[in-house]
Amino acid sequence: MHFSDFDYFLPPELVAQTPAARRDASRLMILDRVEASISETVFSGIAGLFRPGDLLVLNDTRVIPARLLGKKESGGRIEVFLVRRVAGPDETWICLLKSSKKPRPGTVISLPGGMEAVVLDRRDEETWLLAFSPAQGFDGWLEEHGNMPLPPYVRRNAGSEDRSRYQTVFARVSGAVAAPTAGLHFTDELLGELGSLGVAMATLTLHVGLGTFLPVRVDDVLEHRMHREFFSIPGETAAAVAERKKGKGRVIALGTTTTRALEQAAAPDGTVRPGEGEADIFIRPGYRFKVVDALITNFHLPCSTLLLLVSAFAGKDFLFRAYGKAVKRGFRFYSYGDAMFIR
Repeated sequence: MHFSDFDYFLPPELVAQTPAARRDASRLMILDRVEASISETVFSGIAGLFRPGDLLVLNDTRVIPARLLGKKESGGRIEVFLVRRVAGPDETWICLLKSSKKPRPGTVISLPGGMEAVVLDRRDEETWLLAFSPAQGFDGWLEEHGNMPLPPYVRRNAGSEDRSRYQTVFARVSGAVAAPTAGLHFTDELLGELGSLGVAMATLTLHVGLGTFLPVRVDDVLEHRMHREFFSIPGETAAAVAERKKGKGRVIALGTTTTRALEQAAAPDGTVRPGEGEADIFIRPGYRFKVVDALITNFHLPCSTLLLLVSAFAGKDFLFRAYGKAVKRGFRFYSYGDAMFIR
């Protein structure tokens, strides 16, 4: 199996550059795997696709304003992209750096608001280790001076609107450097409507990490290694999944991140184990899903691990037929784009 087998043509104008006027005003493509049928509606009508007793599992991760613009001692500009905080008493982060020349260890980077970062070491080909000072009050400083980390295919700088729109309405736990984008379509009112219909909801946390921003560098699927992402599944969420597995309803995953966390934590019999861990599961065609019965997701990049995951769930041929139809129908793609419900 090769990543190039999962390529498709997408006109550039279909890459969504801004969110829809309203979160739930996006279009929704419905893929029925049993009937092999494809239909469409507006996302605000998604409640009609649920049944009483279904369980919707949400990823409550919160995106941090991870993009920082600074200057080196030489005066040259440098962009710092926070990837992951390193456990310990100091404010040390794994970061991506973008500048005309790669910095050396010991380089001091001046950042807005009196913050400085010292380059400690290069970790690998892609990431660096930086220490920030003063460490006290770092989270508050980051909220004030950081920029929302819009994906590279959004060809504009982040604005004030992105502070709220590139964040789900149920975001609670800070740590992601990209949004779980399927959740961007939901409003508080829509979640309330699902609850009134007898749909249960549960949360987990998976901090979307580096893999979202880095391209796949190999073609052979078996050679690819996933970046690890922190996840946490509460006991009540694991119990809610267990109830549905007794035949009382479907487990509907909101997004590929939720899917990865659930399947990572699943025992062979489908029992989801509560607790914390690091997700490195690579779901691709041939994978047998243990937990997830239906999936809400956005449209994904060609040749990406997320596209392979959705292909595994829907079937590659069926999914690519839907993608072809979405292109012809002018659906909006990627983070700020439209969505699909696969059942």
